[in-house]
Amino acid sequence: MPINKGAIAAKKIINEFGLENPQDFSIEELIYARDIIFEEKKILNSDGRIVFGKSKTKISINSEIKYSGRRRFTLAHELGHFELHHNENTHLEDNTLTLDYFKYGGQEYEANQFAVELLMPSASFVSFTKGKQFSPDLLREIAEHFQTSLTSATFRYLEIGQHPISLFHCRDKKVIYWKNSPDYYRRIKDITKLQPPTDSVAMEFFNDGTIYREEDSAQEIYKSTWFETDEYDNEDEYYEYAIVTKDYNTVLSVVWED
Repeated sequence: MPINKGAIAAKKIINEFGLENPQDFSIEELIYARDIIFEEKKILNSDGRIVFGKSKTKISINSEIKYSGRRRFTLAHELGHFELHHNENTHLEDNTLTLDYFKYGGQEYEANQFAVELLMPSASFVSFTKGKQFSPDLLREIAEHFQTSLTSATFRYLEIGQHPISLFHCRDKKVIYWKNSPDYYRRIKDITKLQPPTDSVAMEFFNDGTIYREEDSAQEIYKSTWFETDEYDNEDEYYEYAIVTKDYNTVLSVVWED
């Protein structure tokens, strides 16, 4: 198993400042504690930016980020760059692509893992979700409790949640990546770089802009929508929850069986 540098760095700063509860501190406080210059302003095509100078570092956050959870996660991501990469780069900009959890390896993945562990520490996350039935409502509850984005809460659940799920990340009507929970084997259709399945909830959004209400967000689908099937497959109930980000024309489809 590869060393998770991001999580190690997050645990270090948690211990350094005695941060017992993620809800009890703001990321801005940690940024100021590191003597980093901080500003919030309109930034074109970017959610966040970090610039390393000879003696000072500056973090900028886009003032037009609409959701507080995404803002908090972006700030944690930039702080992760400071903790992990301040001797390696002079200028890093982050947008929806670099904040993408599917991006494995390298500095962006490490900064994401730092943000995840800082905002949703493993022990706290497991304790909060233990015994709770998986549903879109649970993902929203996690995001609200840990004050982070719905997307980051979903990927955290994929990593250490109790109920196995599959995630499909689509952008501009194409499947970019997919990932399963650990030890959850399902034969995914060969759809990477192709359009989402025609009978998927993701395709409903791309075709006609459909976004379901919260109470209807768990849509029943066929197993064969996203997965390969054969004559021995049973008829277990499968569901798809499409997390839509209209500004970036992306859909994160959460798929699970009942």
